[in-house]
Order: sequence, then C-alpha cells, then structure tokens
Amino acid sequence: MQIQVNTDNHIKGDERLNRYVDTTITDALKRFDKQLTRVEVHFHDDNSSKKSSPDDIRCVIEARPRGLKPVTVSENAETLNQALSGAIDKIGRALERTMGKLEAR
Repeated sequence: MQIQVNTDNHIKGDERLNRYVDTTITDALKRFDKQLTRVEVHFHDDNSSKKSSPDDIRCVIEARPRGLKPVTVSENAETLNQALSGAIDKIGRALERTMGKLEAR
C-alpha cells in the first residue's frame, strides 16, 4: 500500500509529517493492506493561517481498493492530529462496509 501526503500552502508539509501520517495510516489500515493499492491524505487549512476558527483544519483521506472505486472521507478539526484521527476512524468504517459487501456476495 502506497501512502501519499498532500498539504495546501498554509500547512507545512515536511518529512516529519509524512512519516507520522505514514505510520499512523499503516497501523490503522493494516487489515486492508492487501486490498489497498494507494491511500492519499490531503490536509487543508480552510481559513488560512491569517484567521483561526474551530474546525478549520480539514483532512481528506482517499483509499483506493484494488479493482474498486476510491473510498473518500473527510474530517474537520482544530488540529492536524485531531483531523487525521477522525478521518482515520471514518475511513476504517467505510472500508469495513465496502469490503463486507464484497464478502457478502
């Protein structure tokens, strides 16, 4: 499973962030490792760095299961960690539903 991290101009995307996201995603989605070809994580600061408001950091995770359409979720929060954590919970549930439907067939 390949993991790609993208940030907008207002969020510093460095090697430390990439390693943290890679480790966190790999641990959280290890049960789907064989079925996923790629996971893309996008971070956005919706109000830019000039303004601050609750839930202005958005994390979008797009998981690409082999042979299926991508599964996408998003989470807004005050911090990158909170947004990533919430999005990981959502993508885990979404992938369980998607893979469960395939197994039911």
